Amino acid sequence: MNNLPFRAFLTSNMDLEKAEIKKLLETCGQQEFAKGQVLLSPGQKCQHTFYVGKGLLRQYSLDNKGKEHVLQFAPEEWFMTDRESSYFGQESIYYIEALEDSLIFLIEEQHIIQLMDNFPGFAEFNNKLLHNHIRHLQQRINSLLSDPAEQRYLKFISTYPDLLVRVPQWMIASYLGITPEGLSRVRREMASRYDH
Repeated sequence: MNNLPFRAFLTSNMDLEKAEIKKLLETCGQQEFAKGQVLLSPGQKCQHTFYVGKGLLRQYSLDNKGKEHVLQFAPEEWFMTDRESSYFGQESIYYIEALEDSLIFLIEEQHIIQLMDNFPGFAEFNNKLLHNHIRHLQQRINSLLSDPAEQRYLKFISTYPDLLVRVPQWMIASYLGITPEGLSRVRREMASRYDH
C-alpha cells in the first residue's frame, strides 16, 4: 500500500512514536475516488475520517429548495469528516464529494478510539486536530455573521490559497454565503482598487 503521503504527514506534523504511526497506517485503508464521486450522502452514517493524500474534497448540504451550501473544502494534507455522524452515530445531513481525482486515506472512528486508548501521543494528536477544527469553524461562523463579503473572500484566500484555480466560482460563492454575482462584484471592486 502506498501510504507515503499520510506517513509523511504524520511524521512531519506530530510527535508520534513509530509504533503509533505503524498502527495507524495498518488500521486505515486507502481508496482512489474519481472527480465527482460521492464519499458520503445524507442518510448514511459517516464511518470514517478522510485524509486527503492527493486531490480535493468538499462537504456541502442541500436546503429544501435544492440550493447547495458549502461547509468546507479539504485539499491535500487536510482531514474531513462529519463529526456529528461519525462520533454520535447519527445519519449525516451532508454530502462529501471529490472535486478532483483523489487519493483518500480512510480512518474508522472505532480505530481512532482504540488508538487514543492505547497511545497517549495519538490521543494528543487527535485532540489537537479536533480543537483546530473547532477553532476554524468558530472563526468561519463569526466571519459569516459579521464580516463584509470582501473580508470573507480575503479570509478564504488565506485559508485556501491554491483553490481559486481549482474550484468553480459558484462553489466559492456558496462557501462565502453570497451569490456568484456578489462574488464577481467583490472581485471587480478589489481589482479596480489594485489597478489604480
